[in-house]
Amino acid sequence: MTDLSGKVAFVTGAARGQGRSHAVGLAAGGADVVVLDICSQIDTVGYPMSSRADLVETVERIERLGVRALPVEGDVRSLSTMLAAVDHCIAELGRLDIVVANAGIMATVGEHGDDDQAFYDSVDVMLNGVWHTLRATAPALVDGGEGGSIIITSSTAGMRGLHTHLEAGSAGYVAAKHGVVGLMRMYANILAPHSIRVNTVHPTGVDTPMVRNSAFQSFTAEHPDLVGQLRNALPKPLLDAADITDAVVWLASDRSRYVTGVELPVDAGFLVRT
Repeated sequence: MTDLSGKVAFVTGAARGQGRSHAVGLAAGGADVVVLDICSQIDTVGYPMSSRADLVETVERIERLGVRALPVEGDVRSLSTMLAAVDHCIAELGRLDIVVANAGIMATVGEHGDDDQAFYDSVDVMLNGVWHTLRATAPALVDGGEGGSIIITSSTAGMRGLHTHLEAGSAGYVAAKHGVVGLMRMYANILAPHSIRVNTVHPTGVDTPMVRNSAFQSFTAEHPDLVGQLRNALPKPLLDAADITDAVVWLASDRSRYVTGVELPVDAGFLVRT
């Protein structure tokens, strides 16, 4: 079992889905965890987003593991919010060792999926939001003086253009997931002298509320060719969030202490499929 005892992790988009899974997985290794989520709706997102009740459930799951959970309702689109969240983390938990920049949306589906605002919201959450997370957390990691690990959730859409139908939301999603790879490479170089590692994880489709909703089902029904385009090589249509968490926990731990600047696919062979 991975030992993260005495560490503090900071996870965005942690109220449910992959973020919850990552937060609980890090807690299972012994880390205290800051769990941050917006807990409200963005207008261009065509499915219900996380709620305060979801965040409370994540906190309860972590605390049952015997470690501390620090909930923060916050929007990664606001740099001042992220700076305040990190200050709160240091004040309450005393340190910061692991950052998982995971917050994401899929503004492709629903009636506003082709509005220009869907593009702007996608980039604002998944690229600007990662930038804000890095700006807020990197100084705290450096000041800690004990190294650390930053893991950014990208996507197979950050390594390949996916869609045959151009919607503003999907364009923003693909642009943001490519963009964070550039941030990762830059920060991997900048933070390496401080023994802070920075990597991206690139999942294929994951069985979370982002895809398990009526709006996404309607979208795929309208674009059946897209379903074939999203097929994995291995006979597994959607991965479990825990499959991605295994990679995140490994990248957070000393077992990957010399791994930095890497794009790590967890994709059931999606990227090699012909």
